[in-house]
Amino acid sequence: MIAAVAAAMALTACGSSEPELTPAACLGSADDYLQALTADPTGAALDGGVAIRDCLTEDQAPGDLSRVGQALIETATKLEGEADADPGGDATVALGYLVGSVDEAAAETSGIHTDLVRRIDSTVRAGGRGGQAEEFQSAFDEGYEAAQAGG
Repeated sequence: MIAAVAAAMALTACGSSEPELTPAACLGSADDYLQALTADPTGAALDGGVAIRDCLTEDQAPGDLSRVGQALIETATKLEGEADADPGGDATVALGYLVGSVDEAAAETSGIHTDLVRRIDSTVRAGGRGGQAEEFQSAFDEGYEAAQAGG
């Protein structure tokens, strides 16, 4: 009996090859992310209070990573379009928050989210802000810093 318990503990201590579960709220659509970011551009939370940063998990299952990534990229693209129309507006703050949340989470997940970070960053850089770059940067930084602070 003691040997069986010790063997079970040893297997548990070795770790698991199972991917970490992605919170169910994270598996929604881009509209779910947009709704959360619109409701609170500097402290967005999905259903059940799930923070966007919690949607990127260590050893995330490939299907979940694909689904979350697609929703995040679509969300960033929509916010980028709105930010181009109003560089100092809430959409720009929300875009900064989204990027800050993804950057913060990805920094702790052993590189599996690197491509997602690159794709979102390229979406943000694609905007044509012309003479309003300073206004955009100020609003974007507000959201980004809130996300980095755990907002």
